[in-house]
Amino acid sequence: MGKVATGIFAIIAGVGASLLLFWLMNFLVERLPEKASERLKPWVFAGPAVLFITIFLVYPAVRTIYLSFLDGNGEAFVGLSNYVDLLRDSAFHQTILNTILWLLVVPAMAVALGLLVAVLADRLAPTGEKVSKSLIFLPMAVSMVGASTIFRFVYAYKPPGSEQIGLLNAIWVNVFGGEPQVWLQMDTLRLNSFLLMIILIWLQVGYCMVLISAAIKNVPEETIEAARIDGATEVQAFFRIVVPQIWGTVVTVFVTVFIGVMKIFDIVYVMTGGNFNTNVVALAFFKELFEFSNDGRSAAIVVILLIAVTPLMFYQVRRFRAEEAMR
Repeated sequence: MGKVATGIFAIIAGVGASLLLFWLMNFLVERLPEKASERLKPWVFAGPAVLFITIFLVYPAVRTIYLSFLDGNGEAFVGLSNYVDLLRDSAFHQTILNTILWLLVVPAMAVALGLLVAVLADRLAPTGEKVSKSLIFLPMAVSMVGASTIFRFVYAYKPPGSEQIGLLNAIWVNVFGGEPQVWLQMDTLRLNSFLLMIILIWLQVGYCMVLISAAIKNVPEETIEAARIDGATEVQAFFRIVVPQIWGTVVTVFVTVFIGVMKIFDIVYVMTGGNFNTNVVALAFFKELFEFSNDGRSAAIVVILLIAVTPLMFYQVRRFRAEEAMR
């Protein structure tokens, strides 16, 4: 308890000292000659942000990279041994494959469904549009752990002859006449992984819908009317007129969901704990660090994840810069 209190006090003291330093620097800069003040003001305002980014992002990243070259206790230097062991580990190969499968399915499905819902909801009357969008966006208010708990009941299993309280088994038994299945243990064709993906898709569709719907509403009606006058059908007008104009938003939403999927952890941890061939990279890191106490190997997994995310971040930054240059 003493360490926790000390840590909290250190954080509060650090924030307070940073604010005091910011005020002091601003006070001094205001009293400099006008030219010098104008040059230094941006640095004064950006300084605290740069400081916090350095402390809470840059330093932990550098520290993690350093730890990835140490042994399990974080003491002896072992070079690339952790990375070599991971790349030779067949279980980690399956983890990578599962993660890639999540990346291929979830962002594409979430964006496609979000786009579909946005288009259909925009055709409703104002009241119906608001109600439908609110209901579809509602899962965004549920945490991943909460959503996983809800879907544990959806996929719940009871032995044959018992009343099936799980929605999926109830439909499977009563409608299709099948035997109840332990869905989360069925790794044939990765069925259990796909069932886990449904949870994240359910959570993300509302987010995709809101952003894409806002982009669709900003499409000039004149361009759509011109397409209709030229004889284009509604489908042709949508794909040839609307989609190109909202494509930047669609890509942004896709990349945002994609990055979130790369860090997926909560759903798999709550639903299966990574068992039955459902493990993903973020959960593999958690297990290595907290279950096996292997600092070096867990840090190597994080570095691999960091390397995978970095190209996407560069792409996003370049795209935002290109959009700003066009304005």
